Amino acid sequence: MRIAWSIQLVDGTGEIFHFVGDITMSKDRLQSDLCAEKLKALGEPIRLRIIDLLRDGERTVSVIADQLEEEVVNISHHLGILYHASLVTKRKEGRFVIYNLHPDVSAVSKSGKQHLDFGCCRLEVPDK
Repeated sequence: MRIAWSIQLVDGTGEIFHFVGDITMSKDRLQSDLCAEKLKALGEPIRLRIIDLLRDGERTVSVIADQLEEEVVNISHHLGILYHASLVTKRKEGRFVIYNLHPDVSAVSKSGKQHLDFGCCRLEVPDK
């Protein structure tokens, strides 16, 4: 983005100085606001553990709660935060809500290393 500007200054003698120019503003290549929201959503260890579980496939809230040995209500709360940050997707199947890792998040590099790609940054998943 380019911003044009001009300034007129008057000094103590009444003389007018003119300055004209333009500034090239850098684009927000990182989409900082969006990236910050995703990183905030990952700021709780339990949410990282949920993301790690979902890398292996979709799960219901109760299955995630059982596997992480947490209360269903707490897992549901954290899944809501991950959903609103576009890190997970959800679908209804009868009375169950099934969560899955967002397709844009998980990736495998050319060298075979798994990582979580958030667009602005990525986390490399350590080998098991």
